[in-house]
Amino acid sequence: VQLQASGGGLVQAGGSLRLSCAASERTLSSYILGWFRQAPGKEREFVAGFSWGGGSTDYADSVKGRFTISRDNAKNTMTLQMNSLKPEDTAVYYCAAGAPILRGVVTTPSKYNYWGQGTLVTVSS
Repeated sequence: VQLQASGGGLVQAGGSLRLSCAASERTLSSYILGWFRQAPGKEREFVAGFSWGGGSTDYADSVKGRFTISRDNAKNTMTLQMNSLKPEDTAVYYCAAGAPILRGVVTTPSKYNYWGQGTLVTVSS
């Protein structure tokens, strides 16, 4: 599976951005899916994700109520709507897919097999 993330950019605090992830194969529903981010000097961290089949979603506590993950199986895409952005949201954002070997939403980066190239989100104060 090849993933292509897009939609990053520079935005002021309080603003919004919408990230998109396009998959090369029409089997996105067969994978666990997630968004991760990595800020300079920090480890990659979970942001939001779907369980296999999309029945469940989960969010990092730091983005709950502000970010919304969605998917369109027909278009083979996943999106991350980010509202009320804060400077601490500044990071490179990655979309990822993985084999459904675990139940529920998987928050560990090492459990994902496929990664997009990342898209930079910069939030100015």
